[in-house]
Amino acid sequence: MMKDQHSRQALQGVERGWPLGLLKDLKPNNCLHNRRILPCHSLGQIACANVLSDLYAAGVVHCDNMLMLLGVPQKFTDKERDTVIPLMMEGFRDNAGKAGTKVRGGQTVINPWLTIGGVGTSVCLPAGIVYPDNALVGDVLVLTKPLGTQVAVNAYQWMFRPEDWKKISAVVTKEDVERAYQQAKYHMAELNYEAARLMHLYNAHGATDVTGFGILGHAENLAQIQRQEVRFSIHNLPIIAKMQYIAKGCGGMFKLLQGYSAETSGGLLIAFPREQAAAFCKEMERLGKTAWIIGIVEEGNRTARIIDKPRIIEVPNKFI
Repeated sequence: MMKDQHSRQALQGVERGWPLGLLKDLKPNNCLHNRRILPCHSLGQIACANVLSDLYAAGVVHCDNMLMLLGVPQKFTDKERDTVIPLMMEGFRDNAGKAGTKVRGGQTVINPWLTIGGVGTSVCLPAGIVYPDNALVGDVLVLTKPLGTQVAVNAYQWMFRPEDWKKISAVVTKEDVERAYQQAKYHMAELNYEAARLMHLYNAHGATDVTGFGILGHAENLAQIQRQEVRFSIHNLPIIAKMQYIAKGCGGMFKLLQGYSAETSGGLLIAFPREQAAAFCKEMERLGKTAWIIGIVEEGNRTARIIDKPRIIEVPNKFI
């Protein structure tokens, strides 16, 4: 009876737009506590943006077809399933619509965890692709979304866990964390479409999207496939405001300043000719997007690094 009561409370919150949490774990003491992660609709948007970024990183701006992949938790009740899943699907479809494509199929499975992902495909001519292996010595590196999403979402959860909040309360306020969370949510759901489109206009020499391996991990992967013997050297780290203090305060937990903090649906890391990079960033700013020059391409052995004491660019939240 108690479980049913709290299940109803959590579902009412989801229907009103509260963040989705671990609804499979509906113990009275933590069912409302655990819901504070990400709104269901936003989860769908973020998943779609993340899928499309694989095309955008190749300069492919039109997606012909999308499939949606869903995992429905075994412990969901019928009411939970019928409330949560449609909201996630709606968010996914909404971002697909913004990208000018449609979800035309997919697969749903029963799963221990709630999951959402997908597949995006495009048929295009070679001229419509920016191949990733043409970076040259003298190019500069540009990043199109700030880092720190993993830290922001974790810190937001910790606000509702007193023991965890103690770890970071000396370096940030709850208002700082709320702003960072909103900024992370905005950027994770944002499409990399404009950056992909402008890659052609400004003669990009290669790109990758920044996700689970972190900025340095993806820079290393991109450097390894270059035709020329180059090294990617990162000098600047644009980070969601205050998240660097949390990363420092938690020791090596996140590895944000080391470049290995996982990002979800992050920006594009792009190599541009030096004379084109500033114009790209200026045009992105004109479009209401973000972009920073974060490093250089130099002679090397197909590796990447973050210099000692990189400059931290604290990215303020202008969305709330």
